[in-house]
Amino acid sequence: MTTTPGLDVVTLLPALIPLAGVVIVLVADLVVPRFRGFPYALAALASLGAAGAAVPGVVGGAGAVRETFCMTGGWFAFGPGPGAPSYSQAQAATECLWRAGTLGSSLQLGAGLAAAVCLALAWPSVRGRSAEVSREPVEAVLFLTALTGTVVVAASRDLGTWLVALELATLPVIALVALSGTRAALAGAMQLLVTSLVSFALLAVGAALWFLATGAPFFSRDAALAAGHVSQGGTALAAGQQPSVALLSLSLVLILAGLGFKLSLVPFHAWTPTAYACSTPAVATFLATVSKVGALAALLVVVQALAALSTPGLIAVAVLAAASMTLGNLMALRQDDVVRLLAWSTVAQAGWVVLPLVSVSPLGQRSAAIYLLTYVAATLVAFAVVARTVREVGSRGLSTAAYGGLWKRSPWRAGALALALTSLAGLPPGVIGLVGKVVALRPVIVEGWVWLAVIAAGNAVLGVAVYLRWLRPVVNPSEAEAAAAGEPAGPGVSPTGRRLAITMALVGSALVLLVVSVQPQLLLGLFGS
Repeated sequence: MTTTPGLDVVTLLPALIPLAGVVIVLVADLVVPRFRGFPYALAALASLGAAGAAVPGVVGGAGAVRETFCMTGGWFAFGPGPGAPSYSQAQAATECLWRAGTLGSSLQLGAGLAAAVCLALAWPSVRGRSAEVSREPVEAVLFLTALTGTVVVAASRDLGTWLVALELATLPVIALVALSGTRAALAGAMQLLVTSLVSFALLAVGAALWFLATGAPFFSRDAALAAGHVSQGGTALAAGQQPSVALLSLSLVLILAGLGFKLSLVPFHAWTPTAYACSTPAVATFLATVSKVGALAALLVVVQALAALSTPGLIAVAVLAAASMTLGNLMALRQDDVVRLLAWSTVAQAGWVVLPLVSVSPLGQRSAAIYLLTYVAATLVAFAVVARTVREVGSRGLSTAAYGGLWKRSPWRAGALALALTSLAGLPPGVIGLVGKVVALRPVIVEGWVWLAVIAAGNAVLGVAVYLRWLRPVVNPSEAEAAAAGEPAGPGVSPTGRRLAITMALVGSALVLLVVSVQPQLLLGLFGS
């Protein structure tokens, strides 16, 4: 094994910038400890910097790949088994620990922008703080650390970095859930921790089976080819090595189960409503957006490696997608708490995110990423409206009744919420949501999964009922809803700085959603669709 000359620091900037932000936040807290919003401002700038550093990989085109930490030879000296050619015999290729194509860079960009919105939603309520309290820098550091893990996992190609980055993206969020200190928050954090441990165990075993099947410590196309006993020319190799293919399939199933916890796929979803409901709006938003970007990015790393085998559609993915869409929508229909509604919406939308992966192909991968970014943009707007409402009217803002007559009281906020909900439902004016659903269904139809396409279409209709149930009182409230929404705000009214930060987050995310709804090709063009 040899290392290629030089280290491309520019390629690593999406991860290095939030790491530098962690250090700057901690140092700044020592120098100017009195300003509560300062850590969040620095962390938001670092998140935007990470997003900006990913832009060259996004605009470089479908063939642009940014890679570093590259090595050549030696890893596959033992091969996948007796009689099968080693990887080095198949191809003496260079493997890179960091490899971000257009797909990975786009997810890094989305994660950075979403993290900046979450940090704005977390802006503190009071200007100053006592010398004993240090929650703000701790929260900012935890947000940035989780973002770093998300960015790294999207580009990691070796098993060790992939596993560590996944946990780096998860463990800080558990601490963020627990940080509010309430009994409900501690219970939710404990449930999330147990879920994370089970998930990590499944992922570790899946990664071990991958190494056993391929002899490679990389998720790579050539490693999968070696395990599949397919030469560069497509010639089938030793038939006696089929156990390696079985191990590879089992590895995929375990990895899918482990990431199913993080994606909130049924039946691994139980933690989602509890964790969302007991978290602050900012942390719930992070769980619903940035954490989901990291989970899909990790799954796409594996799927990209397996795509070389031209594997047919996966029945496990199909079942998980159908079950998640159906259960998520049915449970969301029963919710009057908007955060729990968005939690069950996450479960349903997770089914749509993995739906295109029944086609283990570049088309399926692009479609999954496009749908995820569409979901993230709409969910950010919805949670920003909730955060603004909660800060104005207190805990009553968690009820759908609190949004009765919002169109008359605050037309711009009602318009933003309408755009977000119609995007999630796949209805105009949220055109990007409709486009996302069409894009997600295309690989399913191409692969011939008729029954799955029928279930997805039925759930698209069911999803319309879910989101219109929340949107109805916004436009046409009942007398009870109008009376509840018109009660005095009381002590929940937010200070100017807090209100301004949330407003900026809402306006910024709503503008992005509006632009891609008017011009969907701006998003589709990133992936060459």
